[in-house]
This record gives sequence, structure tokens and C-alpha cells, in this order.
Amino acid sequence: MIPPGETIGILGGGQLGRMLAMAAARLGYRVHIFAPEPDSIAADVAAQFTCAHWDDAAAMAAFAADCAVVTYEFENVPVAPLAALGGVALLPNARALEVAQDRLNEKRFVTELGGHPAPFAAVDTAEDLSQALDTIGSPGILKTRRDGYDGKGQWRIMADHDADGVVLTGQALVYEGFIHFTAEFSVILARGQDGTIVFWDSAENVHKGGILDRSTVPAGPDVTAQVPAARGLAAKVAEALDYVGVLTLEFFATADGPVFNEMAPRVHNSGHWTIEGALTSQFENHIRAICGLPLGDPALAAKGVEMWNLIGDEARDWGPILSDPRNHLHLYGKAAARPGRKMGHVTRLTL
Repeated sequence: MIPPGETIGILGGGQLGRMLAMAAARLGYRVHIFAPEPDSIAADVAAQFTCAHWDDAAAMAAFAADCAVVTYEFENVPVAPLAALGGVALLPNARALEVAQDRLNEKRFVTELGGHPAPFAAVDTAEDLSQALDTIGSPGILKTRRDGYDGKGQWRIMADHDADGVVLTGQALVYEGFIHFTAEFSVILARGQDGTIVFWDSAENVHKGGILDRSTVPAGPDVTAQVPAARGLAAKVAEALDYVGVLTLEFFATADGPVFNEMAPRVHNSGHWTIEGALTSQFENHIRAICGLPLGDPALAAKGVEMWNLIGDEARDWGPILSDPRNHLHLYGKAAARPGRKMGHVTRLTL
């Protein structure tokens, strides 16, 4: 158990790191941010900030020496440089990063545990893509195996001839067949160092342009009927990875049951509602888990909760948003509002 007063290291300097740092501070911990970008919004609320490239072994080692435990706010932290952490615990572990960083490996991993992703195939060449279209058919989505976020690194292929315009550059890709679904939802859990698992209510999610727009709890009946099976798979993933912390799996609700979409080994946008809407937020329970503290109760704190993202210039509407006393506004402190950039979110409770 890591007692309050110790320092928690967070890899990554964005809004998730910011909200983790704020949760850690409420529990009496210091936070040290490590990120390559000098304009870190997480560092704004942290006790210390190391701005260095991921492969700066000396900087990483010095960062680790200041920390009792290290975690991360996003899944694209390079794994190899983390060897410089030495004996300081990384939670969740590097295995979770390795699985989540490669969409093909992630789908194979989940399939081995009994999960059901959309039909998929590895694509490295034009011949691979042609074969994938023959086997899976169109419509479908061609995605980069690594990186890509909020719809980036993806190409829709609505008919076979659409593939003629795709220029393959040797980048590893995966092709996924379209799924007919009635709703999208996420399963978010926290797993403690003793193996205890708690689940938050699953939010029904609506995306626009590949970016999460809105999460609503409780979800509709199409989702709630499939939550038990989805939770079963999420628990298997957490146990197989010996996972510690908050883990998110995204699903499609279909006529044949929950179809796995992707996993995120971290706190998640679709769980931001838990700050006001749950007895214990995803951010606090992540800190509790990695520090070996008892997990808090994830139960709903209201009859219902709705969270919506503020994208780009929508964040400028803070005045009208705050004019409704039932709205809870979270702005991330980003200097520039750009199209597609998450600037904040709003949570509204139904009491």
C-alpha cells in the first residue's frame, strides 16, 4: 500500500492525466507528470513536470526515482523506453500496453478469451486488402494497427471499388467488416491489486465524426440486456493481463449479442460522467487501485446522468452552460480551440 503523501508518476500530459492528478491530490498524493509536449495541461495541476522525449532514458530514470508508482493516461506510450523505470511499479503493466497498442493483436487476444469482434483481417499489401474484401466483403473500415484516435487513421470502404483509391504505404493495417448494431456502449471496471473488480453502470454512447459526443446512464434496454456478457469478457481481459487500475472495453449491441470494438487500458472519455454521477469516480478508483487502497463504490449517485463533450469552439459557450445550475462544467485548460479537439465536457444529473 502506498500511503498518501507519496508521489504518483503519470506518463502523458493531457486531460486524462489532468483529471487523474486532481483525483490523486484529493487523496493527499503528489503527482509528477512526464510528457514530451511542453504545453501539458496535466502539468498545470501537478506538483512536478518532466518534459522530455519518451526515449530519454536519463530523464525517465530520474522521473522514476521521484515516484512510488507510475501509471499512464493513454495507451500509445512507447513500451521499450519504460525499461528505464527500473524497479518502480508500472500499473497497469506493460503487457496491457502491448496488447492495446496493436489493433490486430488486441482482436486476437480478445478472441482467444471468447470475445466476438467484428470480422477482421491483417492488411499489409494490396493483395491482402483484395483478399480481405473477398473474405469479409464490404462495407468495412481499414484502420492502422497502431496509433490513431478519435477516428484518425481510418478509411471507410463502402464498396469493393472504393479500395482502388487506397494507397498502401507499407504501414500495418487491419480491415474490419461493418457491424449492424442498435447502440454503442462501454464497460468500465476497476481492478485492485488483490484482484477485486468493481464495475460502473455502462453508458450508452453516441459518436459523431468518430469522436464521442454523448454518454447516457442508464443505457437503453438494447444495451442493458447485453451488459452481463460484456462484463464477463471485460473481467476475463483484466484477469488475463493481471490488470491493476481502470480498464475500458467498448462494444456494439447487436442482435447476436455484444460485439467487441476496442479496449483502452486507462480511464476513458465515456466514464467522465462518474466524477459527479457515481459515488466514486473512475479517476479516484484508478488512483486507489494503483496505490493498493480499497476500491470505492461505483454505484450511481443520481437516477440518471448525461455527459457530453465540448469540441472545438463549443467550449466558448461556458456562459450559457453555467447559466443552468444543474450543469457541471469541466474545461481542460487548452489554449487553442481547434475542430475535433476535446476542450472539455459537461455532466448533468437527473435527481
